Amino acid sequence: MKTIKQGTYFWQGSEACAEAAIIAGCRFFAGYPITPASELFEHMAKRLPQVGGITIQMEDEMASLGAVIGASWTGNKAMTATSGPGFSLMQELIGYAFMTETPFVIADMQRAGPSTGQATKCGQGDVMQARWGTHGDYSAIVLAPNSVQEMFTLTIKAFNHAEKYRTPVILLADEIIAHMREQVTVPSIENIEIINRRKPKAGEKAFFGSEEVPPMPAVGEGYNVIVTGSTHDEYGVRSTANPIVHRRLVERLNNKIQNHAEEIADYESYNIEKCQIGIVAFGCTSRAVYEATENAEKMGIRTGYVRLKTLWPFPEKIIKKLTKSAEKIIVPEMNLKQIFYEVERSAHGSAEVIPLNKIGGGELITPEELTAKIQEIAEEKK
Repeated sequence: MKTIKQGTYFWQGSEACAEAAIIAGCRFFAGYPITPASELFEHMAKRLPQVGGITIQMEDEMASLGAVIGASWTGNKAMTATSGPGFSLMQELIGYAFMTETPFVIADMQRAGPSTGQATKCGQGDVMQARWGTHGDYSAIVLAPNSVQEMFTLTIKAFNHAEKYRTPVILLADEIIAHMREQVTVPSIENIEIINRRKPKAGEKAFFGSEEVPPMPAVGEGYNVIVTGSTHDEYGVRSTANPIVHRRLVERLNNKIQNHAEEIADYESYNIEKCQIGIVAFGCTSRAVYEATENAEKMGIRTGYVRLKTLWPFPEKIIKKLTKSAEKIIVPEMNLKQIFYEVERSAHGSAEVIPLNKIGGGELITPEELTAKIQEIAEEKK
């Protein structure tokens, strides 16, 4: 069996992620076992050899990401999977990858932390780490699925973003989405957009700044390439004492993402132009939004929502659009207000932003709890 055929499947979230990665062209996976990401590792270990790829277990998470970076520079699409503690260990090499413009995907299946925390329980506490975990100035792309179907579609999108913008991309899922089983529809492979990195033409030498997203050669293709995490010019030559070179490099690394923030932004919205109360949610927590919105409307409370599929770069414009109607916005999260402050910043005082937080035990925010919060806010307004 090679790439999966068109059809309907009953997959676990981790299986959907693995199959999507293979369709996107991933042929290298390096990892280290960790709950709740091990199932993805196991599925890739079974499937990649069937399509001519390689799965390897490394001695730790740092070595795993180092292997992925090396594989990417040999011309392969590559990924790894981990959870909070392993994601923390990867941060230095994530910074190296941003600086060297190395494309790959990290699937972070979040669990309750800090530290070992509740290793088998769900959490959404890695949101800020996914954006700000490594040092220096950089812009991250982070996607957040809320279903097994989206584990499939957003994994392909993650690889496409990585290749298009020559950058690491984080698929920020969580234990519930990684472990649950749902129906997944796989379209015809011919109808799935697959983006590959742009290769240099004969004679090109500038692979780090001749344009917004430079071409990327592979080791062994005959190009003389210097790859360094130090400040470098467009040819890869170290220039650690020149402030102009550093500013030009770092601004380009940020601008190639920020200039396309609206193009990258992905979300689902409902009734945001007519609602009294808005909801902004993401990941597994957002699954409660649909029923809660329906319940609120039955009570005569005009409610709308923005369900974020892209967390970073943060889609500010859709939040500002929501504030033109909603006077109050609820932000449900399985953490202690990590996206809340981004929503509050984007609202810029135009709407009151209200948190609804739940941590510990891996219990979801239920539709009933969210409905009760909507009702409480509506009664306060009377």
